[in-house]
Amino acid sequence: MSTKMTIAAMVEGGKASAGPPLGPALGPAGVNIGLVIAQINEKTKAFSGMNVPVKVIVDTKAKTFEIEVGTPPTSALIKKELGLKEPVKETDGEKGKKVIGNITLKQLLNVAGAKKDQSLARSLKARVKEAAGTCLSLGVTIEGKNAKVFTAEVTAGTFDSQLKGD
Repeated sequence: MSTKMTIAAMVEGGKASAGPPLGPALGPAGVNIGLVIAQINEKTKAFSGMNVPVKVIVDTKAKTFEIEVGTPPTSALIKKELGLKEPVKETDGEKGKKVIGNITLKQLLNVAGAKKDQSLARSLKARVKEAAGTCLSLGVTIEGKNAKVFTAEVTAGTFDSQLKGD
């Protein structure tokens, strides 16, 4: 019999509570619920205002746990950087035709950094290009430029000094 138990839930960043869905699921596992909630809130505070997928892996025999935090979709991170509160409909940004907002390179770097662990891209430059592709789909410009133009400039090395790192 396995002593591992996995509890998956969606929680609001930095605002998990001992109520449903986590509390009732953690109760039978025999771990300190308050400690689990505190660690989840610490690990998800950067995603305040967004729903974040979390997994709590509990060893029911040793009464220990580990927490895996996913990240919201790239589109949600971009919308957060833009400060968009209301849901953006698919038709609002009409892929490269209608602009719903402009994001700075610094904001795009924040998005790329948040997706580091979930991205298959091997470099920061590649993750920035991935995020720029999502900007194109949403109808978001980057540094005042169409996402395709921005991506071409990234490929050409225009922003290499800002895109150093992994």
